[in-house]
Amino acid sequence: MFDTVLVANRGEIAVRVIRTLRALGVRSVAVYSDADADARHVREADTAVRIGPPPAAESYLSVPALLDAAARTGAQAVHPGYGFLAENAAFARACADAGLVFIGPTAEAISLMGDKIRAKETVKTAGVPVVPGAADPELVEAARELGAPVLLKPSAGGGGKGMRLVRDLSVLEEEIAAARREARASFGDDTLLVERWIDRPRHIEIQVLADTHGNVVHLGERECSLQRRHQKIIEEAPSVLLTPEIRAAMGAAAVEAARSCGYVGAGTVEFIVPGVDPSAYYFMEMNTRLQVEHPVTELITGIDLVEWQLRVASGEPLPFAQDDIRLDGWAIEARICAEDPSRGFLPSGGTVLALNEPQGEGVRTDSGLSQGTEVSSLYDPMLSKVIVHAKDRPTALRKLRAALADTVTLGVPTNAGFLRRLLAHEDVIAGDLDTGLVERDAESLVPQGVPEEVYAAAAAVRLAGLAPEPREGWTDPFSVPNGFRLGGAPKRLAFPFRVPGLEPVTVDAPAGARVTDTAVTVTLDGITHHFRRAGSWLGRDGDSWHVLDHDPVEAALSGARHGGADTLAAPMPGTVTVVKVAVGDEVEAGQSLLVVEAMKMEHVISAPHAGTVTELDVTPGTTVAMDQILAVVTPREEEDA
Repeated sequence: MFDTVLVANRGEIAVRVIRTLRALGVRSVAVYSDADADARHVREADTAVRIGPPPAAESYLSVPALLDAAARTGAQAVHPGYGFLAENAAFARACADAGLVFIGPTAEAISLMGDKIRAKETVKTAGVPVVPGAADPELVEAARELGAPVLLKPSAGGGGKGMRLVRDLSVLEEEIAAARREARASFGDDTLLVERWIDRPRHIEIQVLADTHGNVVHLGERECSLQRRHQKIIEEAPSVLLTPEIRAAMGAAAVEAARSCGYVGAGTVEFIVPGVDPSAYYFMEMNTRLQVEHPVTELITGIDLVEWQLRVASGEPLPFAQDDIRLDGWAIEARICAEDPSRGFLPSGGTVLALNEPQGEGVRTDSGLSQGTEVSSLYDPMLSKVIVHAKDRPTALRKLRAALADTVTLGVPTNAGFLRRLLAHEDVIAGDLDTGLVERDAESLVPQGVPEEVYAAAAAVRLAGLAPEPREGWTDPFSVPNGFRLGGAPKRLAFPFRVPGLEPVTVDAPAGARVTDTAVTVTLDGITHHFRRAGSWLGRDGDSWHVLDHDPVEAALSGARHGGADTLAAPMPGTVTVVKVAVGDEVEAGQSLLVVEAMKMEHVISAPHAGTVTELDVTPGTTVAMDQILAVVTPREEEDA
């Protein structure tokens, strides 16, 4: 076993790897950019090395800086986690050239399976069924031959980045251009492939583990069909869809796929499975790294995958054969992401003001967060994962809903409340899943507006803030914010509030509320409501609201500054990557004007109406805050007038 391992990653996966290193008695080395100097993974490692100034995201991609950090700290091996350089063959090769063990497969296997085009041909030769499709440069012709719907995918990466489902081939070339931009930004390679889209598919993957002595086993499957924008948000193991016979057949196919590329370490073979006929499964791709959802496999098999990545990399043979693998109970994972469901799931950001992450019997949270963490638009939006293990699926579903209700991340909007409601969806409970379920029903799982008790709690906080410090002796009744007035009943105090993205409201302060620095309790219509609190943030059952004081005069003056012209604001914190217009340009309603990117996701800013661009405040590369004014389009009817 190694003495010292450098973890070439950040966030929750770095913290998770460090946990196993500590359990094995191996010294851990963290790396960090300036933006992460006080991050949790830095504080939990035995040693930490600064690897570069902003732009922070690029620091973790600097191979020379990582190799230098390993040399300076005496590391013998590098664990890449996932994301960044985890599936970068050049990095694996550079580690080997520097005398470091890369904890993962060989550079050749990464290169082969990382190229989805070559991977499909390789496993097809090994007898594994593959999805019909083609690749560059025959992309357009193949898509038209396959017929809509088709799926565009980057050849060089995964995680849903750059994937585009095209149901209307008249916009094929525009979708290809967008997919190329996202693929280039995420993986540095804009090569694409196109595949036939299978309607109502299920996404099922098989975990494999291989050593350097020729042993390869699979550890069962994970159901990953609950996705949004082609990214997994809920994963479980095992899958309700598979019979023991189909599980064995898919497992055997996954093992053959791994053998076909001489695989070593932990890897995942992903299949697309028609829900109506699970025996008709197709190979999609192989992820040559640890998966985000690996904890569900760990919980049902009792095998620490990071530990066995380390043991395999140090030359140990697997001590178990396929017949030794047993699946015990049910495990489900929910990914907590920095995104705002009420604003179309756009990426969010901010400072974590209050944090509660559930742990306990059968409940595990993998996280890189701590109170005070600054969540920026530089990285992937996933913040943490809540995972549960129970004797059966219904119990696991209930346990995970309870754990999400107890998850608090005030200061940064997240999807925790949305996931909790998704887990109560009748089709999810029944196990009737497919990759389109979330997109079809997302709107019904996002509350419309803000519950009145939230505003009441905010008013209680505001009222408590007006109360004078208690003192002995006489108190002037006019100094106490209780609505006192001479000759009449007390008048209920009212406060104006606004929640970003919604119209302002004025709310009466409730009577009998209890307010502390961390909690608020209010009673409305005989029902008592409890909230977690941090400043102007309120949270309950995984949901959170940023309830701000509203100044009508300031708002009116701010609106007047543009003379009634319609403004286009940044829907999320991020970076402007494309500007397609200039001041004075005539535009049509719906025309694409700008592209804002955050957390590797693009959002197109379009003209709200026909008119003239009369103000443009950004250029490519401009970093913008949420709701920052980007441009102004004066309506054509105003010009004519």
